[in-house]
Amino acid sequence: MSKSGRAGEKCGRPKMPVAATNTVQAPKPLPVPNSDFYDLASTLSADELALLKKVRSYMETNVAPIIDKYWADDAFPFELLPSFKELGIGGLGYEGYGCAGGSQAQFGFVAMELARVDPSFCTFYGVHSGLAMGSIYLDGSEEQKRQWLPQMARFEKIGCFGLTEPLVGSGASGGLTTTAKREGDTWILNGQKRWIGNAPWCDLSIIWARDVADNQVKGFIVENKTTPGFSVEKIEHKIALKVVQNGEITLQDVRVPEANRLQAGNSFRDTARVLRMTRYMVGWASTGAQMGAYEHTLAYTQKRLQFGKPIASFQLVQDLLAKMLANVTACQCLMVRLAQLDDAGKLQDQHAALAKAFCTAKGRETVAWGRELLGGNGIVADFNVARFFADIEALYSYEGTYQMQNLIVGKAITGLSAFV
Repeated sequence: MSKSGRAGEKCGRPKMPVAATNTVQAPKPLPVPNSDFYDLASTLSADELALLKKVRSYMETNVAPIIDKYWADDAFPFELLPSFKELGIGGLGYEGYGCAGGSQAQFGFVAMELARVDPSFCTFYGVHSGLAMGSIYLDGSEEQKRQWLPQMARFEKIGCFGLTEPLVGSGASGGLTTTAKREGDTWILNGQKRWIGNAPWCDLSIIWARDVADNQVKGFIVENKTTPGFSVEKIEHKIALKVVQNGEITLQDVRVPEANRLQAGNSFRDTARVLRMTRYMVGWASTGAQMGAYEHTLAYTQKRLQFGKPIASFQLVQDLLAKMLANVTACQCLMVRLAQLDDAGKLQDQHAALAKAFCTAKGRETVAWGRELLGGNGIVADFNVARFFADIEALYSYEGTYQMQNLIVGKAITGLSAFV
């Protein structure tokens, strides 16, 4: 036997034909969909990031598996409220009064995370913690803050925000038809409010009305369930934000004590302070909706086979996925900078307006591409993208229309008002 043969016998592995060693390699694992392409979450502190992960886990574990059914049924998952309270995110961004505190960046990332799973759930949270609590935090007296904010931060009392009316939307600054008339230490409110999220079931409403004495807009805390003359009718047959329970409020000789008038809310300028803060939250929410749509779309294209391979391998599909991600990333970067301005006390109306307009417009574009990539499945709620596709339409319109936001920006950059 040759030396090479004896060596082979000694090693215990006979020489094999070259062809026999060519085994089929297992497919390379595909990347898990991740919409934080620039790793912006790393800008948060360790504690903030831990809370964000906690919120993501909650939303994916508790909300994601059931939300499609609730969306289809126009219903809200009330059974989740006890566990949702335990997240401790009531009053994020507000200091004191039992509120969660923290930076505006943390508040924004949490809102974005909620919307990433369901924009409706984010809207419920934003109406309560942003609009209702924000009205009391910014325009309430010290006594009002101590009375209401701790209960609201614990979600023991849920609030809503009544500004929009059946015939008054963009013209709320000077055209409210809901009136407030003072008689001694009591105010009498008459009028209607429409599209008020949480109104059919919440505990208190922040109602904005025009004082007939000085024609100025003032804010009032109305306890829904115990105040005579206050009634709510749920708005049915919506095609967007179907989980949110919107209502039309009717106020007929509703009597509110002076103690429940927001003591620092004496003109629409004071109302606008609340809107500035919550308006840019819609930027976070619409960015979160884009993240959810992008991630569901990418996962779908990685699994959907046509012509014997995943459609994610096709050039035109990758082109749209890259465009979706670019929109998401641009909106994320804009919102992170906006939060920095807010934390520094530099946030102005035009900053919030630009963010709301840009992010919601890009949101429409992003989710439309997602719907397109899913083909027929893009209009079925079971595949998730349809829900984002419909919900973004509401985000595009509420908290001030796209055109109104652009006019706010236009006035700031030109020095000239185009409002009429």
